This record gives sequence, C-alpha cells and structure tokens, in this order.
Amino acid sequence: MSLVAASRSEFTKQFSTSMWWILAIVLVAYVGFTATVLAFALAASSTGSIGGGEGPVLPSDQLSPLLYSTATAVGYVFPLLMGTLMVTAEFRHKTLTPTFLATPRRGTVLWAKTAIGVVVGVLFGVIGVISSVGPSAGLLAAYGLDTDLGSADTWAMIGRMVLAYVLWVIVGIGVGALVRNQVGAIVGVLVFTQFLEPVARAAAAFVEQLEPVTRYLPGAASDTLVGASIFSVAAGPGAGASSDPLEWWVGGLVLLGYAVVLLVLGYLASWRRDVA
Repeated sequence: MSLVAASRSEFTKQFSTSMWWILAIVLVAYVGFTATVLAFALAASSTGSIGGGEGPVLPSDQLSPLLYSTATAVGYVFPLLMGTLMVTAEFRHKTLTPTFLATPRRGTVLWAKTAIGVVVGVLFGVIGVISSVGPSAGLLAAYGLDTDLGSADTWAMIGRMVLAYVLWVIVGIGVGALVRNQVGAIVGVLVFTQFLEPVARAAAAFVEQLEPVTRYLPGAASDTLVGASIFSVAAGPGAGASSDPLEWWVGGLVLLGYAVVLLVLGYLASWRRDVA
C-alpha cells in the first residue's frame, strides 16, 4: 500500500471515531474558560474596574499576546494526548494487526500517521486559537483595550500557535509509538505536563542554575515558539524567561527535535516488534 493510500486509511480511522471531537470539546471548554477568566481579571485590573488599580497591570503591548497564547500555554496537552491516542488506541484494540497485514512496510504506516497528525494538529490548533482569541478579544474590546487583531505580529503569533499544536501531535505520536500501553502513556503525559515540568520551571524562578536547562523542556520550547505565555507571568521572570531569551525558531526546532527523537526511538524500540 502506498503512502497516499495508507494516509487515506489513517484519515478514516481518526475521524470515524468519537475520540477527536470529544477531546476537541474539552479543549474548547478548558481553554475558553481559562482565557475568559484571565481576560476578565487582567482587563478589569488594567482599567481599574476591580482592585482599585492595585491589581496586576501588564503593559498594553503584552496583554493581548499573553491572553491569546492561553491556547498553547494551557491547551497543549490536548494535541499531545490526541497524538498519543492515535497510536496507543491501535495497540489497545488490536487494529494494528490488519493494518500491518495490509501495509507490511511499517515505516509507511508511521509516516501516514504523522501526515494525518499534521492535519489533526492544524484542526486542533484552529479550535484552540478560536477558544482563546474569541473571548479574550471580546473582553479586551469591552473594556476599551486594544485587541491587536489588526497587527501582523498578532497573526504571526497565531500562526506559530497552530504550528505548536502540529508539533505537539507529532510528539504525541512518538510517545504512543514508544510506550505501547495506553494507560501508561496517558499517565506519563499527564504527570510530565501537569506536574514535573511546571514544578521544574517554577523552581527555575528561584534557582538560577536551573533556567538554562528548563528553557529547553518541551513546554518551555513551545512557549518560546509562540512568543508569549501566561506561565512566565504566573511563575515569575525566572521561569521560562531569560536575560538572553531564545528566538522563536529555536523553540520550534527544539520541539521538533523532541518529536523526531521520539518517533525514531518509537520506531526502533517498539514499532517493529510483533503485535500480539
């Protein structure tokens, strides 16, 4: 079976089940709620509507990027989980057996999954961007603040956010190929993204020697690629920030590097093994 035919088969697999749209709904709810609460708090505080002007006030040129980037800062776990499930679901339900019988070249199957992962990443990226930009821009406008939607820099950042989603899906595919057990893979993803990395990046705010290391962690690389993140404000200037910050394209290359390494390791260590 050719790569085109294998990709068509993978497309049917991914979009004929409820997995993708259930995760998309949760993504909308989670990112939309977070963006709405942050936009209300920061916009109201910036205009003095709450807190008597004593609340956190950000420079106007940082407010909209920070709010819009909520889609990646807190929502990146969803494309990562989607990519992981794209592979581990096949191990769990034994659907890889007929797939490998139809396409004996297993590398072609993995390439096809990666190609469809790009499509899924773009789809989730657009959904995530709408979920964060919509309520944030609406609240900024309601408080008389600039939404920056007419700025080319804003749209460039939005494009990088979608790219980050694509890379996270591919990272997830690599994780799924490396860790066959679905429960183990999902637990590992959640522990790392929701506990280990956030704690490490928060610790970097107080231990200067950690910052050169934590800036190359996957989540930090994603934030660098996007160019903004609520995490840098919540955790302090040392977490994810630096006196010599990385360029956005470096963050993209680091995240791409994680994806490539995980895919190669997954293919060599697990993908070529027999499927029970």
